[in-house]
Amino acid sequence: MTDDLGNEKRALRADLRQRRRSRTSTVRDADSLALTATLQRFVEERQITSVALYLSAPDEPDVRPFLDWAFERGIRVLLPITREDGLLDWAVGDGSSEREGPFGMPEVVGEVLSPLAINDVDVIITPAAAVGHDGVRMGWGRGYYDKTLGSMANRPPVYAVVFDTEYLDEVPREPHDEPVDGIITPSRIITFRS
Repeated sequence: MTDDLGNEKRALRADLRQRRRSRTSTVRDADSLALTATLQRFVEERQITSVALYLSAPDEPDVRPFLDWAFERGIRVLLPITREDGLLDWAVGDGSSEREGPFGMPEVVGEVLSPLAINDVDVIITPAAAVGHDGVRMGWGRGYYDKTLGSMANRPPVYAVVFDTEYLDEVPREPHDEPVDGIITPSRIITFRS
């Protein structure tokens, strides 16, 4: 990575992190309700029966109400478990059993499945710091999703969840950055490629 690109990404991540932390509880609650409805519509319209998701941290768009809804409807949900080699294992999640994983992120507690487990889901829903109009996803810099997605020969569609203000004209891109097929925000679903 060039120093300029690295500095650009670090500065953008810092700005996005600060914006997330300065959101009021009223705005967070409204976005959580709207995002849950948008995710439900996404799943129902596509008749999705299995999904790879994640446990949202406090500053992230809140996917937990959607996770509860999916679990109640019998949708199979795989949640990530970080590995030391930079890939993700997966476990079937019930939305309630969790622990603090590396970097302080919440992780599911359950039977650990291999990284290949997500090959069989209908859709992969990832966290992101921001996504550009060209589908370039910028994560938080640890590369777990880029490595996982980059290692898949025939991956299911991948949608990143971001706040509406995190859908940007463009984000800095490095060769290892994996694009996504679309985004889901509190107000909309955008598909870049099918």
